[in-house]
Amino acid sequence: MSGPYRIRGSVALSEAELVWRFSRASGPGGQHVNTSDTRAEVRFDLAATRSLPPVWKERALERLADRLVDGQVVVRAGEHRSQWRNREAAAVRLAALLAEATAPPPAPRRKRRVPRGVNERRLREKKQRSDVKRGRTGRGWGP
Repeated sequence: MSGPYRIRGSVALSEAELVWRFSRASGPGGQHVNTSDTRAEVRFDLAATRSLPPVWKERALERLADRLVDGQVVVRAGEHRSQWRNREAAAVRLAALLAEATAPPPAPRRKRRVPRGVNERRLREKKQRSDVKRGRTGRGWGP
């Protein structure tokens, strides 16, 4: 899935805007782990990007504020043994993160009136339960 990474609709991240860094990853792999740079780290400059519409960019900057480092989003992947698979995992994760951060806010909840039947049923069930519990007392059974 290399190339432009689709965020949502026709908006995609171009490979030119991504900065890659590779380092040694921990985990399974034996001596291979000690010699190859398989962990992938991708940096995306959210503050300076031109791939996102201004509204999306503003929304993402606000929602990812605690995760940004100098206006950049950093995503790391090191769970696979190959650098290529880690690179793909990091890019997919970045695209998913941006898709979630740029999503429009949910529609506000509109308060509705509780139907009379729902209220009456609730009160009737409470009364029945009360009667059941009152019937469990020992009053009226003794001499």
